[in-house]
Amino acid sequence: MPYIDESPTMSPQLSARGQESGDGVSPTPTDGLGTGGEREAGKGLEMRKLVLSGFLASEEIYINQLEALLLPMKPLKATATTSQPVLTLQQIETIFYKIQDIYEIHKEFYDSLCPKVQQWDSNVTMGHLFQKLASQLGVYKAFVDNYKIALETAEKCSQSNYQFQKISEELKVKGPKDSKESHTSVTMEALLYKPIDRVTRSTLVLHDLLKHTPADHPDYPLLQDALRISQNFLSSINEDIDPRRTAVTTPKGETRQLVKDGFLVELSEGSRKLRHVFLFTDVLLCAKLKKTAVGKHQQYDCKWYVPLADLVFPSPEESEHCPQVHVIPDHELEDMKMKISAIKSEVQKEKANKGQSRAIERLKKKMFENEFWLLLNSPAIPFRIHNRNGKSYLFLLSSDYERSEWREAIQRLQKKDLQAFVLSSVELQVLTGSCFKLRTVHNIPVTSNKDDDESPGLYGFLHVIVHSAKGFKQSANLYCTLEVDSFGYFVSKAKTRVFRDTTEPQWNEEFEIELEGSQSLRILCYEKCYDKTKLNKDNNEIVDKIMGKGQIQLDPQAVQTKNWHMDVIEMNGIKVEFSMKFTSRDMSLKRTPSKKQTGVFGVKISVVTKRERSKVPYIVRQCVEEVEKRGIDEVGIYRISGVATDIQALKAVFDANNKDILVMLSDMDINAIAGTLKLYFRELPEPLLTDRLYPAFMEGIALSDPAAKENCMMHLLRSLPDPNLITFLFLLEHLKRVAEKEPINKMSLHNLATVFGPTLLRPSEGESKAHLTLASDIWSHDVMAQVQVLLYYLQHPPISFSELKRNTLYFSTDV
Repeated sequence: MPYIDESPTMSPQLSARGQESGDGVSPTPTDGLGTGGEREAGKGLEMRKLVLSGFLASEEIYINQLEALLLPMKPLKATATTSQPVLTLQQIETIFYKIQDIYEIHKEFYDSLCPKVQQWDSNVTMGHLFQKLASQLGVYKAFVDNYKIALETAEKCSQSNYQFQKISEELKVKGPKDSKESHTSVTMEALLYKPIDRVTRSTLVLHDLLKHTPADHPDYPLLQDALRISQNFLSSINEDIDPRRTAVTTPKGETRQLVKDGFLVELSEGSRKLRHVFLFTDVLLCAKLKKTAVGKHQQYDCKWYVPLADLVFPSPEESEHCPQVHVIPDHELEDMKMKISAIKSEVQKEKANKGQSRAIERLKKKMFENEFWLLLNSPAIPFRIHNRNGKSYLFLLSSDYERSEWREAIQRLQKKDLQAFVLSSVELQVLTGSCFKLRTVHNIPVTSNKDDDESPGLYGFLHVIVHSAKGFKQSANLYCTLEVDSFGYFVSKAKTRVFRDTTEPQWNEEFEIELEGSQSLRILCYEKCYDKTKLNKDNNEIVDKIMGKGQIQLDPQAVQTKNWHMDVIEMNGIKVEFSMKFTSRDMSLKRTPSKKQTGVFGVKISVVTKRERSKVPYIVRQCVEEVEKRGIDEVGIYRISGVATDIQALKAVFDANNKDILVMLSDMDINAIAGTLKLYFRELPEPLLTDRLYPAFMEGIALSDPAAKENCMMHLLRSLPDPNLITFLFLLEHLKRVAEKEPINKMSLHNLATVFGPTLLRPSEGESKAHLTLASDIWSHDVMAQVQVLLYYLQHPPISFSELKRNTLYFSTDV
């Protein structure tokens, strides 16, 4: 479910799209059947049902939240007229202002919509229900106007009245009908924010509904009308809210406003520090939260500030003389991700078993500490800021997207007539004091800070086809990169090839991207720079020019269909057309044997090696040779997705044993060849390390005694059929050679184990039901163990086939 901001105490700045302006915008909803009217009516109406079902489920949660908020209101009112009131009637009216009205509006809406969705008929009309809901938005206007006072009153009452404090800290929200959890505890502050969030959600749903409603459907004009009312309402609210964000007056007597804020990692005196950075209309201020006693009002401490008139970005030449950034090895980051996943799994188990809240809190604290470490240590893209009067500052970001956002926001403000100034200590104190009230980002972006009812994100595989782009003013060499969020920060996952000297690139490239709790997809469009003189020596610095960037929410309801969903993302006047579909992890990990045994994909390895009279399948040898010839220095080899159409073409020629294989391999993009090798192992009818031995591998890797583990793990290798063992040892040596180039290709042994572990060990369909517990929301313990098994062999001294077979010192067990 899209969120405006994670925190309940933000200034309620609303967006009709749930995104900042300038980010990805959905296609306009006036094109009847979604993407340019190309979808058949049937599919559009099926999507319409999915959109409505998802919305209905979230509407039920929302009604339960409003109910929870209203629950204490009656007893509080009852005591208000007694000799010992908890709150006065005036305070109750202020805190719960309009909640009853909002509850009644949504209860009536839900009761009317529910039967229509449950007894689905494609001709059913419900536009009038959305139109009526939109016409009652005046109640929300009154709620928003009172929101700030309601929060302040609730806070004051909590401080002065222990009884009310206890009530407001733990309100019980009923779980959905089909949920295992009967209740969840939520604070009053968080619940008071829900109505503000809801208006945006309803507007997003109207966009989606219109996209999938045929123009000749009786609902179409009604939904258009509801959307118009909702959008007008949102923009009127934003106009009213804007002045509240004004801070203090500038030295020139103008109002100083907060433009952007967020958490960034600063490299200061050789160590990484988390800072809250505030960009005002004329100054950039870097602050940190002061440590205060429990219950005390939190405050910011200013670390430094630079007036925008004095702020410059160092040139690539100047960056050369800056100290190099120490990058944390990938395997350490991956280890930490695994720890976090294991703790998440424990939290889920505790909750399912109705565990003690103290135990859950302890686990959550540990998870926060680990996530905080990851947040500090994962960013590696430098963002340097220079004060023309002397000092330089260095931030580390996880994505080129953030860097360009901050840079563009600063450069936009610098186009105005700005003057240099020095703040007096009193002015600086006032400005820093205003940061706490004005901030729009409240929580550090870690999952431990999220409410239980927030979307856990998607786990599985996102298939994305980047079709084309238009809107470029002049010909250029263009390519796109795709990023998704993972563990609180963004990771680059795929890159199209460069389309040379064009204003209308036609990539039509498909990528498969693994998602780990992801909620957003970002597309960045670059102009490739071939001028060697412009190369920047700074670590990880991209000198290619960003032409445009956009972001879309990965709404589980919209994405989780079997069909491709086509969309357009607008960025700085450029439109990029793409399609996507999602496959959950358990669906994507099924092994399906090939029906015809003449090819190599989906055919047992023993059958292929016998037919070829080879020890290692030809496909494995050729792909490995090509990667070692020209891909071993490629950044992210085996991690960056190859183009799916290229991989399918290679699969077809290997299956057909085509004479042109070698020519095709030498011309093909190296990531596609790496992807073909991964696909071959993934599609084996049983894993390379076999179904039979899978439970024993899981037990062996869990042994704590090193000698026992060594005995067991070597014995298991000896127990493999010869073709499997020889191929495994061949691949093992190749992956070790790839990891030797880690300083260049950024692929550590741990990275390679993460990519290949599940591919080589994951059991086939029948076995997986017995052994695998693939959770949809977190990495299962099995996946982690599969990675650990491969890592064990990768870190082991060289293993030779003949030595292994000859060595009988290891004890033998029946496996």
